[in-house]
Amino acid sequence: MFDLILKGGEVFDGTGAVGKIADVGIKNGMITEVGEINTDNGAKVIDVSGLAVSPGFIDMHTHSDFTLIADGRAESQVHQGVTTEVIGQCGISCAPVCSHAAIRRVSPWFTEKAKHRKWLGFGEYLDVLDDTELGVNVVAFVGHGTIHRAVLGGELHAGEPDDVAKMAKLVDQCMEEGAGGFSSGLEYFPGSLAAPDHLVPMVEVAAKYGRLYATHVRNRDTEYDLGFTEAMSTARQAGARLQISHIQPKFGAPGHAMEHTLEMIDIARTHDGDIAFDVIPHDWNHTLMASILPKWAQAGGIDDVLKRLANPEDRERIKANPKPMWLLVKARQWKDIILLNATENKDLVGANFDEIGRMRGVDPYDAVLDILLEEGENMMATMWSSKSFLNMDIDLCLQQPECAVISDTVAIANDGILSDHIGSLSGYGWAARFLQHYVRDRGVLNLSQAIAKITGIPADRLGLKSRGKLQRGYHADICVFDPAAISSNATARHPRRYASGIAHVLVNGCLSMHNGKRTSSNTGVVLRDFQRVA
Repeated sequence: MFDLILKGGEVFDGTGAVGKIADVGIKNGMITEVGEINTDNGAKVIDVSGLAVSPGFIDMHTHSDFTLIADGRAESQVHQGVTTEVIGQCGISCAPVCSHAAIRRVSPWFTEKAKHRKWLGFGEYLDVLDDTELGVNVVAFVGHGTIHRAVLGGELHAGEPDDVAKMAKLVDQCMEEGAGGFSSGLEYFPGSLAAPDHLVPMVEVAAKYGRLYATHVRNRDTEYDLGFTEAMSTARQAGARLQISHIQPKFGAPGHAMEHTLEMIDIARTHDGDIAFDVIPHDWNHTLMASILPKWAQAGGIDDVLKRLANPEDRERIKANPKPMWLLVKARQWKDIILLNATENKDLVGANFDEIGRMRGVDPYDAVLDILLEEGENMMATMWSSKSFLNMDIDLCLQQPECAVISDTVAIANDGILSDHIGSLSGYGWAARFLQHYVRDRGVLNLSQAIAKITGIPADRLGLKSRGKLQRGYHADICVFDPAAISSNATARHPRRYASGIAHVLVNGCLSMHNGKRTSSNTGVVLRDFQRVA
């Protein structure tokens, strides 16, 4: 007897194999049969003929560390078929911290409106997350930036050997308490301070536990080759498996950068390097606005940064920075950069900085610094987006078997306390846009290949136990959708529109989407136990 039967859909198992018409039987949250099933054996039967039935989508790179604490429903993700998120990326995680006051400083998209228990250690943070009603399953990496701050605060150096030893010990403790991997963000402060000598001892800890090292590399434009080889060198020295986050080069990189990078990875693999990567499925790049500030301007706490932004001499030094994180800024291509998220300047969201500068009667660079200053304590939730990537680079990556597809965004909702938040232009539609734009519209991949890149490939890379495939004995995380109708409806001016074309979503066997509508079910869990990947 089954709790639920999905009848007559085209089943894609998440391995890249072609789909086949079959029924799926579910009992006690697990997939117990795939094939022809007598419907008399099901308490509930849903006819899914004409629809694709796939494993639930796995977003292996998000920044929902705090938004899931604030509102665990993960509406923006569930509405597009996501059943598992991986947080703690780019060196940013909500734990460990040395004081409750530090939670705000390290938590991406922090909001005072959230009501939650406090934490210090990584395990305590996971306990708080576990106590939240979650719309998705969650894997949490621990971030180097947060580890650095726990040992050195906001100091402007990467640490002496004894400091690094303390950091490595903290990483070990986090792994014991359930961290799914270790991440770094080398374009962000304080990751920008760290060299391989500082990172290798921490990455060695991830390797000891058989878990991934995921890195936002130091440079993806003019010095892209140095950025990627540094990542490979760090992982090689540590004996770790490497995941290069959002690998596509940015504005300023030479035209051959993507092809050259893949050649370097292939060479490293011939010498036993275990390297994979992921891409964001659109040509817009987004990040914290504060990341445009040079390292010296980001040192200390938020109050220290605000003082520098208010100081005319410091502002001129900031604007004279010869190597800003986005070379679009140096090239003054302000029309290609938009304000994506703000608290005090909501009326400007969606406008580009050429427009904002004209509206304010100031140079666009001054408008950037003014907005950061006006956002005050909310500065670390202020986001911008730019047209920095090339579709031909994304296409090339997607054709590689080791490439996964990610959102690099946050789980939010267009109602409740996160209704004013936004994580990226495709936060409400990244998976839908991938299946729409790169599969249905342009045919870069076929449907079975594409589904693997957001199910089986990330699950295997992460060492998830019995998830990511639609097979007997696996957890019933399932997405049922219409390949001809799945679409992203988000735009720069209206980024909070849910995706369409999703019929049903199951998380651990329970329907969180049914007949295209969200249910009240939130049955996601925090995953702390992983298959060791050699």
